Amino acid sequence: MLDLLITHALYPDFEAGEMKRGSIGIRDGRIAYVGDGAPEAAEVLDAGGHVVSPGFIDIHMHEEKFDEEGERYRIAEMMLEMGATTAVGGNCGLLNTPFDRFREVIGELGGAPVNYMMFTGYNTYRRAQGLGHYDPASEEQMLAIRECLKKDLAAGACGISFGIEYDPAITTGEVLFALEADGDPEHLAAAHYRDDSIRAIPSIREMIEIQSRIPMKFQISHLSSCSAMGQMDEALAIINDAIDKDPRLNYDTYPYNAFSTHIGSTVFEDDCLSKWGKEYSDIMLTLPPYEGVRCTEEIFRDAREHYPEMLAVAFAMNEEEIAAAIANRHGMVASDAILNDGSGHPRAHGTFPRVLGKYVREDKVLPLAAALRKMTLEPAKRLGLTHRGVIAEGADADLTIFDPETIADRADFTDVTPQPDGIDWVLIGGRKALDHGRIVNGRLGRFIAFADRNKRD
Repeated sequence: MLDLLITHALYPDFEAGEMKRGSIGIRDGRIAYVGDGAPEAAEVLDAGGHVVSPGFIDIHMHEEKFDEEGERYRIAEMMLEMGATTAVGGNCGLLNTPFDRFREVIGELGGAPVNYMMFTGYNTYRRAQGLGHYDPASEEQMLAIRECLKKDLAAGACGISFGIEYDPAITTGEVLFALEADGDPEHLAAAHYRDDSIRAIPSIREMIEIQSRIPMKFQISHLSSCSAMGQMDEALAIINDAIDKDPRLNYDTYPYNAFSTHIGSTVFEDDCLSKWGKEYSDIMLTLPPYEGVRCTEEIFRDAREHYPEMLAVAFAMNEEEIAAAIANRHGMVASDAILNDGSGHPRAHGTFPRVLGKYVREDKVLPLAAALRKMTLEPAKRLGLTHRGVIAEGADADLTIFDPETIADRADFTDVTPQPDGIDWVLIGGRKALDHGRIVNGRLGRFIAFADRNKRD
Protein backbone atom coordinates (compact mmCIF):
# COMPACT_ATOMS: atom_id res chain seq x y z
CA MET A 1 0.00 0.00 0.00
CA LEU A 2 1.11 3.52 -0.78
CA ASP A 3 1.44 6.10 1.97
CA LEU A 4 0.01 8.82 -0.28
CA LEU A 5 -1.54 8.92 -3.73
CA ILE A 6 -1.73 12.27 -5.54
CA THR A 7 -4.49 12.13 -8.13
CA HIS A 8 -5.44 14.42 -11.05
CA ALA A 9 -1.85 15.65 -11.36
CA LEU A 10 -0.26 17.57 -14.22
CA TYR A 11 3.43 16.74 -14.04
CA PRO A 12 6.56 17.36 -16.15
CA ASP A 13 8.08 14.56 -18.19
CA PHE A 14 11.49 16.00 -18.91
CA GLU A 15 12.53 13.21 -21.27
CA ALA A 16 9.54 13.98 -23.48
CA GLY A 17 9.80 17.71 -22.84
CA GLU A 18 6.09 18.00 -22.05
CA MET A 19 3.49 18.00 -19.31
CA LYS A 20 1.52 14.82 -18.65
CA ARG A 21 -1.53 13.90 -16.58
CA GLY A 22 -1.80 11.04 -14.12
CA SER A 23 -1.37 9.96 -10.51
CA ILE A 24 1.76 9.94 -8.38
CA GLY A 25 2.15 7.52 -5.48
CA ILE A 26 4.54 7.85 -2.54
CA ARG A 27 5.90 5.20 -0.19
CA ASP A 28 8.64 5.63 2.44
CA GLY A 29 9.54 9.12 1.24
CA ARG A 30 10.00 8.16 -2.41
CA ILE A 31 7.90 8.16 -5.53
CA ALA A 32 6.69 4.57 -5.90
CA TYR A 33 4.09 4.96 -8.67
CA VAL A 34 3.55 7.17 -11.72
CA GLY A 35 0.67 6.28 -14.00
CA ASP A 36 -3.03 6.45 -14.82
CA GLY A 37 -4.28 3.98 -12.22
CA ALA A 38 -5.47 4.33 -8.65
CA PRO A 39 -3.40 2.03 -6.41
CA GLU A 40 -4.50 1.64 -2.81
CA ALA A 41 -3.13 4.31 -0.50
CA ALA A 42 -3.48 5.28 3.13
CA GLU A 43 -4.18 8.87 2.05
CA VAL A 44 -5.35 10.40 -1.21
CA LEU A 45 -4.57 14.00 -2.16
CA ASP A 46 -6.50 15.40 -5.10
CA ALA A 47 -4.30 17.86 -7.01
CA GLY A 48 -7.34 19.05 -8.95
CA GLY A 49 -5.49 19.23 -12.25
CA HIS A 50 -2.77 21.42 -10.79
CA VAL A 51 0.95 20.93 -11.42
CA VAL A 52 2.88 18.43 -9.34
CA SER A 53 6.51 19.39 -9.84
CA PRO A 54 9.73 18.19 -8.33
CA GLY A 55 10.51 20.55 -5.48
CA PHE A 56 12.38 23.62 -6.70
CA ILE A 57 16.15 23.49 -6.13
CA ASP A 58 17.67 26.91 -5.49
CA ILE A 59 21.31 26.53 -6.50
CA HIS A 60 22.25 30.08 -5.50
CA MET A 61 20.98 31.70 -2.31
CA HIS A 62 22.42 33.17 0.89
CA GLU A 63 21.62 31.23 4.02
CA GLU A 64 20.63 32.35 7.51
CA LYS A 65 23.10 34.07 9.77
CA PHE A 66 23.01 31.96 12.91
CA ASP A 67 24.34 33.34 16.17
CA GLU A 68 24.46 32.15 19.74
CA GLU A 69 21.69 34.50 20.84
CA GLY A 70 18.91 32.54 19.23
CA GLU A 71 19.23 30.49 16.10
CA ARG A 72 16.16 30.73 13.91
CA TYR A 73 15.03 30.30 10.36
CA ARG A 74 13.57 33.02 8.19
CA ILE A 75 15.06 32.87 4.74
CA ALA A 76 14.67 29.08 4.70
CA GLU A 77 10.99 29.53 5.56
CA MET A 78 10.65 31.90 2.61
CA MET A 79 12.34 29.27 0.44
CA LEU A 80 9.72 26.73 1.50
CA GLU A 81 6.86 29.18 1.03
CA MET A 82 7.88 29.75 -2.60
CA GLY A 83 8.16 26.03 -3.33
CA ALA A 84 11.85 25.31 -2.83
CA THR A 85 12.73 22.04 -1.14
CA THR A 86 16.53 22.24 -1.45
CA ALA A 87 18.66 25.39 -1.18
CA VAL A 88 22.38 25.93 -1.69
CA GLY A 89 24.02 28.59 0.49
CA GLY A 90 27.54 29.88 0.92
CA ASN A 91 27.55 31.65 -2.46
CA CYS A 92 29.57 34.66 -3.64
CA GLY A 93 32.49 33.63 -1.44
CA LEU A 94 30.56 34.41 1.73
CA LEU A 95 29.62 32.25 4.69
CA ASN A 96 27.16 33.90 7.07
CA THR A 97 28.00 31.31 9.73
CA PRO A 98 31.12 29.12 9.97
CA PHE A 99 30.50 25.97 7.94
CA ASP A 100 30.76 23.51 10.83
CA ARG A 101 28.56 25.66 13.05
CA PHE A 102 25.88 25.99 10.38
CA ARG A 103 25.71 22.23 10.03
CA GLU A 104 25.58 21.80 13.82
CA VAL A 105 22.73 24.27 14.25
CA ILE A 106 20.53 22.42 11.75
CA GLY A 107 21.09 19.29 13.84
CA GLU A 108 20.42 21.12 17.10
CA LEU A 109 17.17 22.56 15.74
CA GLY A 110 15.99 19.13 14.63
CA GLY A 111 16.08 19.89 10.92
CA ALA A 112 15.32 22.84 8.66
CA PRO A 113 12.42 24.12 6.56
CA VAL A 114 14.28 22.94 3.43
CA ASN A 115 17.22 20.71 2.66
CA TYR A 116 20.46 22.68 2.77
CA MET A 117 23.66 22.22 0.82
CA MET A 118 26.57 24.62 1.23
CA PHE A 119 29.56 25.98 -0.59
CA THR A 120 32.61 27.01 1.35
CA GLY A 121 33.26 30.72 0.84
CA TYR A 122 36.67 31.91 -0.30
CA ASN A 123 36.20 35.59 0.59
CA THR A 124 35.21 34.75 4.16
CA TYR A 125 38.54 33.04 4.74
CA ARG A 126 40.43 35.72 2.86
CA ARG A 127 39.09 38.33 5.25
CA ALA A 128 39.92 36.08 8.21
CA GLN A 129 43.54 36.49 7.09
CA GLY A 130 43.17 40.23 7.60
CA LEU A 131 43.09 41.01 3.90
CA GLY A 132 41.15 44.04 2.72
CA HIS A 133 39.31 44.37 -0.56
CA TYR A 134 42.38 45.61 -2.41
CA ASP A 135 45.11 43.75 -0.52
CA PRO A 136 47.05 41.18 -2.54
CA ALA A 137 47.38 37.84 -0.77
CA SER A 138 50.79 36.37 -0.03
CA GLU A 139 51.52 32.73 -0.81
CA GLU A 140 51.48 32.00 2.92
CA GLN A 141 48.02 33.53 3.25
CA MET A 142 46.70 31.69 0.20
CA LEU A 143 48.00 28.41 1.65
CA ALA A 144 46.25 29.14 4.96
CA ILE A 145 42.99 29.90 3.13
CA ARG A 146 43.31 26.73 1.11
CA GLU A 147 43.61 24.65 4.28
CA CYS A 148 40.34 26.16 5.54
CA LEU A 149 38.66 25.32 2.24
CA LYS A 150 39.93 21.74 2.43
CA LYS A 151 38.49 21.40 5.92
CA ASP A 152 35.03 22.51 4.81
CA LEU A 153 35.14 20.30 1.73
CA ALA A 154 35.99 17.33 3.93
CA ALA A 155 33.06 18.27 6.18
CA GLY A 156 30.57 18.18 3.31
CA ALA A 157 30.74 21.39 1.26
CA CYS A 158 29.58 20.95 -2.34
CA GLY A 159 32.37 23.14 -3.69
CA ILE A 160 34.06 26.54 -3.41
CA SER A 161 32.50 29.91 -4.15
CA PHE A 162 34.15 33.25 -4.89
CA GLY A 163 33.00 36.86 -4.83
CA ILE A 164 35.61 38.40 -7.09
CA GLU A 165 33.89 41.78 -7.35
CA TYR A 166 33.70 42.04 -3.56
CA ASP A 167 37.49 41.68 -3.20
CA PRO A 168 38.95 43.01 -6.46
CA ALA A 169 42.48 42.07 -5.41
CA ILE A 170 41.59 38.43 -6.08
CA THR A 171 43.44 37.50 -9.25
CA THR A 172 42.66 34.70 -11.66
CA GLY A 173 45.79 33.00 -10.38
CA GLU A 174 44.53 33.27 -6.80
CA VAL A 175 41.25 31.60 -7.79
CA LEU A 176 43.09 28.79 -9.53
CA PHE A 177 45.44 28.36 -6.57
CA ALA A 178 42.45 28.05 -4.23
CA LEU A 179 40.77 25.50 -6.49
CA GLU A 180 43.82 23.27 -6.21
CA ALA A 181 42.35 22.45 -2.79
CA ASP A 182 39.68 20.47 -4.57
CA GLY A 183 40.37 17.79 -7.11
CA ASP A 184 36.89 16.25 -7.07
CA PRO A 185 35.38 16.67 -10.55
CA GLU A 186 31.91 16.23 -9.08
CA HIS A 187 32.29 19.36 -6.97
CA LEU A 188 31.19 22.79 -8.13
CA ALA A 189 33.07 26.06 -8.28
CA ALA A 190 30.95 29.21 -8.46
CA ALA A 191 31.84 32.86 -8.85
CA HIS A 192 30.30 36.26 -8.58
CA TYR A 193 32.08 37.89 -11.55
CA ARG A 194 34.78 40.55 -11.43
CA ASP A 195 32.68 43.39 -12.89
CA ASP A 196 29.37 44.11 -14.60
CA SER A 197 27.75 46.13 -17.41
CA ILE A 198 30.41 47.68 -19.67
CA ARG A 199 33.00 45.30 -18.21
CA ALA A 200 30.77 42.22 -18.18
CA ILE A 201 32.19 40.47 -21.23
CA PRO A 202 35.83 40.37 -20.02
CA SER A 203 34.51 39.11 -16.68
CA ILE A 204 32.61 36.30 -18.38
CA ARG A 205 35.65 35.38 -20.47
CA GLU A 206 37.73 35.20 -17.27
CA MET A 207 35.29 32.69 -15.75
CA ILE A 208 35.30 30.60 -18.93
CA GLU A 209 39.10 30.59 -18.77
CA ILE A 210 38.96 29.38 -15.16
CA GLN A 211 36.63 26.55 -16.20
CA SER A 212 39.10 25.43 -18.85
CA ARG A 213 41.81 24.98 -16.23
CA ILE A 214 40.03 23.11 -13.42
CA PRO A 215 38.63 19.56 -13.10
CA MET A 216 35.32 20.50 -11.43
CA LYS A 217 32.23 22.21 -12.83
CA PHE A 218 31.96 25.99 -12.85
CA GLN A 219 28.86 28.10 -12.22
CA ILE A 220 28.61 31.73 -13.36
CA SER A 221 26.54 33.33 -10.60
CA HIS A 222 23.45 35.49 -11.23
CA LEU A 223 24.16 36.34 -14.85
CA SER A 224 21.38 38.93 -14.96
CA SER A 225 23.12 41.29 -12.56
CA CYS A 226 26.32 40.94 -14.58
CA SER A 227 25.16 41.60 -18.12
CA ALA A 228 21.50 42.65 -18.27
CA MET A 229 22.66 46.22 -18.83
CA GLY A 230 23.05 46.04 -22.57
CA GLN A 231 25.44 43.10 -22.87
CA MET A 232 23.14 40.05 -22.54
CA ASP A 233 22.98 39.06 -26.22
CA GLU A 234 26.77 38.97 -26.49
CA ALA A 235 27.12 37.31 -23.08
CA LEU A 236 24.68 34.52 -23.95
CA ALA A 237 26.33 33.92 -27.32
CA ILE A 238 29.73 33.55 -25.66
CA ILE A 239 28.39 31.39 -22.83
CA ASN A 240 26.33 29.14 -25.10
CA ASP A 241 29.33 28.50 -27.30
CA ALA A 242 31.47 27.72 -24.25
CA ILE A 243 28.86 25.35 -22.77
CA ASP A 244 28.45 23.58 -26.10
CA LYS A 245 32.19 22.93 -26.05
CA ASP A 246 32.36 22.11 -22.32
CA PRO A 247 29.07 21.39 -20.49
CA ARG A 248 30.83 21.60 -17.15
CA LEU A 249 30.17 25.35 -17.46
CA ASN A 250 26.75 26.86 -16.76
CA TYR A 251 25.05 29.84 -15.14
CA ASP A 252 22.13 30.82 -12.93
CA THR A 253 19.89 33.88 -13.11
CA TYR A 254 16.96 35.48 -11.26
CA PRO A 255 13.81 37.16 -12.62
CA TYR A 256 14.09 40.76 -11.40
CA ASN A 257 15.52 43.90 -12.98
CA ALA A 258 17.25 45.00 -9.77
CA PHE A 259 20.07 43.46 -7.78
CA SER A 260 20.79 43.71 -4.06
CA THR A 261 23.93 43.75 -1.98
CA HIS A 262 25.44 45.63 0.96
CA ILE A 263 25.65 49.37 0.38
CA GLY A 264 29.19 49.41 1.78
CA SER A 265 30.49 46.86 -0.69
CA THR A 266 32.86 47.56 -3.57
CA VAL A 267 29.91 47.19 -5.97
CA PHE A 268 28.92 50.77 -5.10
CA GLU A 269 32.37 52.30 -5.44
CA ASP A 270 33.78 54.74 -7.97
CA ASP A 271 31.96 54.94 -11.26
CA CYS A 272 29.08 52.56 -10.56
CA LEU A 273 26.30 54.97 -11.55
CA SER A 274 27.95 56.22 -14.73
CA LYS A 275 28.82 52.63 -15.64
CA TRP A 276 25.18 51.60 -15.29
CA GLY A 277 23.81 54.81 -16.77
CA LYS A 278 21.73 55.35 -13.62
CA GLU A 279 21.10 58.00 -10.95
CA TYR A 280 21.35 57.95 -7.15
CA SER A 281 17.55 57.65 -7.07
CA ASP A 282 17.84 54.24 -8.78
CA ILE A 283 19.28 52.88 -5.52
CA MET A 284 16.82 52.07 -2.72
CA LEU A 285 17.85 51.34 0.86
CA THR A 286 16.16 48.72 3.00
CA LEU A 287 16.63 49.40 6.73
CA PRO A 288 16.16 52.31 9.18
CA PRO A 289 16.90 55.15 9.09
CA TYR A 290 16.52 54.82 5.32
CA GLU A 291 14.05 51.98 4.97
CA GLY A 292 12.35 52.22 1.57
CA VAL A 293 14.19 55.45 0.79
CA ARG A 294 15.58 56.23 -2.66
CA CYS A 295 19.09 57.66 -2.45
CA THR A 296 20.30 61.16 -2.97
CA GLU A 297 24.06 61.65 -3.14
CA GLU A 298 24.03 62.72 0.51
CA ILE A 299 22.02 59.69 1.67
CA PHE A 300 24.13 57.36 -0.48
CA ARG A 301 27.38 58.56 1.06
CA ASP A 302 25.98 58.55 4.59
CA ALA A 303 24.71 55.00 4.23
CA ARG A 304 28.03 53.77 2.85
CA GLU A 305 29.92 55.34 5.72
CA HIS A 306 27.60 54.66 8.66
CA TYR A 307 25.44 51.67 7.60
CA PRO A 308 27.71 49.64 5.31
CA GLU A 309 25.96 46.32 6.09
CA MET A 310 22.56 47.66 5.02
CA LEU A 311 21.24 45.97 1.91
CA ALA A 312 20.61 48.25 -1.05
CA VAL A 313 18.51 47.48 -4.12
CA ALA A 314 19.85 48.87 -7.40
CA PHE A 315 17.44 49.14 -10.34
CA ALA A 316 20.14 48.78 -12.95
CA MET A 317 19.04 46.03 -15.35
CA ASN A 318 16.85 45.81 -18.45
CA GLU A 319 13.71 43.67 -18.39
CA GLU A 320 14.07 42.24 -21.89
CA GLU A 321 17.57 41.02 -21.03
CA ILE A 322 16.30 39.35 -17.85
CA ALA A 323 13.79 37.46 -19.99
CA ALA A 324 16.50 36.45 -22.46
CA ALA A 325 18.68 34.95 -19.74
CA ILE A 326 15.71 32.99 -18.35
CA ALA A 327 14.53 31.75 -21.76
CA ASN A 328 17.98 30.79 -23.04
CA ARG A 329 18.54 27.12 -23.87
CA HIS A 330 21.15 26.90 -21.11
CA GLY A 331 21.02 28.29 -17.58
CA MET A 332 19.13 27.70 -14.35
CA VAL A 333 16.74 29.74 -12.25
CA ALA A 334 18.04 30.70 -8.82
CA SER A 335 17.05 33.36 -6.31
CA ASP A 336 20.31 34.90 -5.05
CA ALA A 337 18.12 35.41 -1.97
CA ILE A 338 19.65 37.50 0.79
CA LEU A 339 18.06 39.13 3.83
CA ASN A 340 19.25 41.46 6.57
CA ASP A 341 17.02 41.68 9.65
CA GLY A 342 14.16 40.32 7.56
CA SER A 343 14.49 42.98 4.88
CA GLY A 344 16.02 42.83 1.44
CA HIS A 345 15.01 41.89 -2.08
CA PRO A 346 11.70 40.21 -3.07
CA ARG A 347 13.62 37.47 -4.91
CA ALA A 348 14.00 35.83 -1.48
CA HIS A 349 10.26 35.13 -1.44
CA GLY A 350 9.13 35.26 -5.05
CA THR A 351 11.70 33.98 -7.55
CA PHE A 352 10.14 30.68 -8.62
CA PRO A 353 6.50 31.82 -8.58
CA ARG A 354 7.53 34.92 -10.56
CA VAL A 355 9.12 32.84 -13.30
CA LEU A 356 6.03 30.63 -13.52
CA GLY A 357 3.52 33.46 -13.31
CA LYS A 358 5.18 36.23 -15.30
CA TYR A 359 7.58 34.59 -17.74
CA VAL A 360 5.64 31.37 -18.42
CA ARG A 361 1.94 32.26 -18.08
CA GLU A 362 1.84 35.98 -18.87
CA ASP A 363 4.80 36.76 -21.11
CA LYS A 364 5.16 33.26 -22.60
CA VAL A 365 8.92 33.55 -22.99
CA LEU A 366 9.34 29.83 -22.31
CA PRO A 367 7.06 26.77 -21.89
CA LEU A 368 6.08 25.46 -18.48
CA ALA A 369 8.06 22.21 -18.79
CA ALA A 370 11.19 24.11 -19.82
CA ALA A 371 10.88 26.50 -16.88
CA LEU A 372 10.40 23.65 -14.42
CA ARG A 373 13.45 21.89 -15.82
CA LYS A 374 15.55 25.00 -15.12
CA MET A 375 14.49 25.02 -11.47
CA THR A 376 14.50 21.28 -10.76
CA LEU A 377 16.29 18.76 -12.97
CA GLU A 378 19.13 20.98 -14.17
CA PRO A 379 20.27 22.14 -10.71
CA ALA A 380 19.83 18.55 -9.42
CA LYS A 381 22.14 17.28 -12.17
CA ARG A 382 24.57 20.10 -11.47
CA LEU A 383 24.76 19.09 -7.81
CA GLY A 384 24.83 15.37 -8.50
CA LEU A 385 21.48 14.81 -6.77
CA THR A 386 20.52 11.68 -8.66
CA HIS A 387 17.26 11.09 -6.79
CA ARG A 388 15.87 14.61 -7.04
CA GLY A 389 14.56 16.88 -9.77
CA VAL A 390 12.29 14.39 -11.56
CA ILE A 391 8.87 12.78 -11.31
CA ALA A 392 9.86 9.13 -11.64
CA GLU A 393 9.64 5.95 -9.65
CA GLY A 394 12.49 5.79 -7.15
CA ALA A 395 12.96 9.56 -6.93
CA ASP A 396 12.75 11.31 -3.59
CA ALA A 397 9.26 12.65 -2.96
CA ASP A 398 10.26 16.31 -2.63
CA LEU A 399 7.32 17.88 -4.46
CA THR A 400 5.70 21.25 -5.04
CA ILE A 401 2.04 21.38 -6.07
CA PHE A 402 0.77 24.64 -7.56
CA ASP A 403 -1.97 26.15 -9.67
CA PRO A 404 -0.41 27.24 -12.97
CA GLU A 405 -3.28 29.71 -13.54
CA THR A 406 -2.77 31.64 -10.30
CA ILE A 407 0.82 31.17 -9.16
CA ALA A 408 2.47 34.57 -8.77
CA ASP A 409 4.94 36.42 -6.59
CA ARG A 410 3.52 38.99 -4.15
CA ALA A 411 6.65 40.19 -2.35
CA ASP A 412 7.87 43.54 -3.64
CA PHE A 413 10.70 45.99 -3.11
CA THR A 414 9.02 47.65 -0.14
CA ASP A 415 7.81 44.50 1.61
CA VAL A 416 9.35 41.05 1.15
CA THR A 417 6.98 39.29 3.55
CA PRO A 418 3.85 38.55 1.43
CA GLN A 419 3.69 34.90 0.42
CA PRO A 420 3.28 33.87 -3.19
CA ASP A 421 -0.13 32.97 -4.57
CA GLY A 422 -1.05 29.63 -6.02
CA ILE A 423 1.11 27.14 -4.11
CA ASP A 424 -1.07 24.37 -2.70
CA TRP A 425 1.32 22.01 -0.98
CA VAL A 426 5.04 21.39 -0.60
CA LEU A 427 6.19 17.91 0.38
CA ILE A 428 9.65 16.96 1.61
CA GLY A 429 10.38 13.27 1.80
CA GLY A 430 6.74 12.58 1.02
CA ARG A 431 5.48 14.50 4.06
CA LYS A 432 3.62 17.79 4.02
CA ALA A 433 5.82 20.74 4.91
CA LEU A 434 3.51 23.48 3.56
CA ASP A 435 -0.27 23.38 3.20
CA HIS A 436 -1.80 26.33 1.29
CA GLY A 437 0.62 28.90 2.65
CA ARG A 438 0.89 27.49 6.16
CA ILE A 439 4.07 25.77 7.28
CA VAL A 440 2.83 22.58 8.94
CA ASN A 441 6.25 21.03 9.50
CA GLY A 442 9.30 23.27 9.28
CA ARG A 443 11.85 20.61 10.24
CA LEU A 444 11.64 18.08 7.42
CA GLY A 445 14.77 19.38 5.71
CA ARG A 446 18.27 18.28 6.60
CA PHE A 447 21.83 19.28 5.94
CA ILE A 448 23.09 17.37 2.90
CA ALA A 449 26.81 16.67 3.05
CA PHE A 450 28.12 16.34 -0.47
CA ALA A 451 29.47 12.81 -0.03
CA ASP A 452 26.09 11.76 1.38
CA ARG A 453 23.94 13.57 -1.15
CA ASN A 454 22.40 10.40 -2.55
CA LYS A 455 22.28 8.28 0.60
CA ARG A 456 18.83 7.11 1.56
CA ASP A 457 17.60 7.13 5.14
